[in-house]
Amino acid sequence: MSLLGLDVGINGCRALVISVEGAVLANVGRGYAPTAAGQPSRELDARRIWAAVGGALQEAAARTTGDPIAALAISSAGEVMTPLGRDGAVLASGLSGRDPGERDEVARLVKQIGLERLHDITGRAPGPSHSLSRLCWLREHDPDLYRDTWRFALLGGLVAHLLGGSSLCDYSLASSTLCLDMRQRAWSRDVLGACGLSSAKLPELAPAGTPIGVVSPRVVRELDLPPGITIVLGGHDLACNALGAGAVRNGLAALSLGPAVHLTPVFYAVPLVSMLLREGLSLEYHVIPDLLLTDCHARAGGEWLRWFTNRLTPLEQREAARRGLGLYRTLLEEMPTEPTALLALPPLYATSARTGALLGLTLETERGELIKSLLEGIMLHLAQGQGQLEQSGVGIERYRATGGGARSDAWLQLCADVLGRPVERTHSEHAAALGAALLAGVGSGVFADGQQASDALVRVEQTCEPHTRRSRIYAARLALYRELHALLSDPLAQLGGAH
Repeated sequence: MSLLGLDVGINGCRALVISVEGAVLANVGRGYAPTAAGQPSRELDARRIWAAVGGALQEAAARTTGDPIAALAISSAGEVMTPLGRDGAVLASGLSGRDPGERDEVARLVKQIGLERLHDITGRAPGPSHSLSRLCWLREHDPDLYRDTWRFALLGGLVAHLLGGSSLCDYSLASSTLCLDMRQRAWSRDVLGACGLSSAKLPELAPAGTPIGVVSPRVVRELDLPPGITIVLGGHDLACNALGAGAVRNGLAALSLGPAVHLTPVFYAVPLVSMLLREGLSLEYHVIPDLLLTDCHARAGGEWLRWFTNRLTPLEQREAARRGLGLYRTLLEEMPTEPTALLALPPLYATSARTGALLGLTLETERGELIKSLLEGIMLHLAQGQGQLEQSGVGIERYRATGGGARSDAWLQLCADVLGRPVERTHSEHAAALGAALLAGVGSGVFADGQQASDALVRVEQTCEPHTRRSRIYAARLALYRELHALLSDPLAQLGGAH
């Protein structure tokens, strides 16, 4: 038997199949445009998602006929809800984008309940990207659709439902909605009542790793899947990524180095929850019972490198593509070992303006220095977040790095030097899909729990220890970064808004 982890995001999905010993048997990715032609940007087309998921599952099954898939689980993004009718039909596309009115809905909720009480109930720092604001928007602007909806399925629940299972939601995914009472592990009556929403329209809740059905015979025939595949409840992609990285104990943190960079520490309790709120940080459940996590991220992570190659090295990019070479790796190898004399402030601010700054350029600046300075700016932002977490009582002893950027020794060492903690590279680049596969193993009885599964199958390939002298340089630079960040945020936002 083999285990399949399906990671479903806003722009694509990935099916990863592993043996019960951890060998990768298939690794299939599919992309999709979030919206179809003519749809508003705030919608996610369920048909496109299902077409991509079906194609990935079909190819993964074809590659694993010698060790057929016995169970699957789904890791998914948390900001999408899709309306289902009582007959199980998808009534409309999933709500995924932002509407100006959604911010007003959250503001009204904060005014009615109070910011501190809302954070105390849900663990979340409120914002317009939560599912709650979209439900409020829909109730206000399309009351007929809201009335006719039997269940609003989150993205993982939608895919499980289309496969033939239940649209149940686990606590980690529910945490991301701004609707969950963290203490009661139930949909919040106070929050939903204040918004005029019904908990009956939200999916039932259960722990990650719970079996929730079997792939239907119709889907088995359509996708040429082995019969009898158990569908196991997965979780939020942040939590599944932490599981697949082996961040399953207090003091560990997942460090995802992809197009966006995420620092996700794991812990049992937070002594100073009010500090998290002050810093705009949210809590959510892990897929490991009794563990929590939070997330500090830089949306412009590997996007910096994409910008650099697209805008500044287009000829090299085309040549690398023609020869089948990896330009990112080549550019990262040009980075100097020592800290640069530059200071980059990436476009990380909580505004709509995507602007940044680069200080210290001279006529002698080399390309490798410029590239490294961009990554230094990202990591200084995360180092600032690490300090905020420590002030709130969330200690981080070491990191488990995943994602495409973790394949670079130079970027991995930079992470260790800036954060001042050991950074370990795990064997799987696709940790969220691996985490879902581990949950499939839990739900099918291969493993007793997620911690056992992670301990058994997540392997550390390399450890980068922080270099003492370089870490001291970055610690001093962090103080300057904070000062310049505060001074430049408003002017940069104004510049960005002028375009």
